[in-house]
Amino acid sequence: MSKSETSAEFPTFETVLYDEPRPAIARVTLNRPDKRNAQNMQMTYDINAAFDFAIRQPHIKMIVLAAVGEHFSSGHDLSGDGDKTWRDFPIVGTWTNFDSPGAEGRYAREMEIYLEITERWRNLSKPIMAQIQGKCVTGGLMLAWCADFVIASDDAKFICTSTKMGGTGVEFWAYPWEIGPRRAKLWMLSGELSAQRAEQYGMVNEVVPRAELEKFTLDLAEKLCTHTSWTLNMTKATVNNAQDTMGRRISMQHAFAVHQLGHAHRVLVHGAAIDPNTLPDNIRKGFDKRAPRAGDPPKASAAE
Repeated sequence: MSKSETSAEFPTFETVLYDEPRPAIARVTLNRPDKRNAQNMQMTYDINAAFDFAIRQPHIKMIVLAAVGEHFSSGHDLSGDGDKTWRDFPIVGTWTNFDSPGAEGRYAREMEIYLEITERWRNLSKPIMAQIQGKCVTGGLMLAWCADFVIASDDAKFICTSTKMGGTGVEFWAYPWEIGPRRAKLWMLSGELSAQRAEQYGMVNEVVPRAELEKFTLDLAEKLCTHTSWTLNMTKATVNNAQDTMGRRISMQHAFAVHQLGHAHRVLVHGAAIDPNTLPDNIRKGFDKRAPRAGDPPKASAAE
């Protein structure tokens, strides 16, 4: 589709926007600014569908992942998905039986919606360039990490809250692969990286003033698109393969298993997969009201 064609020819989604702002560039924009772009199941599958549409367009060479509003992403939406369940969305991966009791159902479900779907995005044939402003929190880090290039505003902050919630990191566990092992340990336990420090550590390619972020990102993407699709795709694939040969995928699978063990541990200790005592009041209230998920213990009745 050319720049002159109308947006009516583009697919529409509930939680993301799709457009093609420059030749050969598709843009997928997170669009839940009232929730600071918290990622619920709807957004997860909307992103996936938008990415799939983009890679199937022969004229598209690169995808820009952006966000509406003050912040890129506040992470996974802990308040739940309203009245929607996994049955309202297509299964993308190879894990199923999400309603199985105990740890089995949760393990399978989080494989589908967190680890494997993010891995799928990381391995899309066409490069992704993330355009990040404001806060990028916990689950939002996974959206940055699946990208091949990260451009950040000078006020961006990369925040890890998982350890404060009694955990050991997010499901797509890329911390040491992004900034090195010692820096990863300190970041995970201290909680925050500035855009400037993230660039120094190698997780971010460029830091620019927020007012220039969109133009800089699109200009760089357009410049890279002067390469052939073969060069872009194979450069991405070979570098990704080099990282995988060093053990990235295996370490992530182990970290995911530890993540699930942590959920099971907290169910036994606190009665919930996330320690509710660590959550801010506004999130804890929503967390307590959300629909039960696979692996949750039975809720106590009012009489108990």
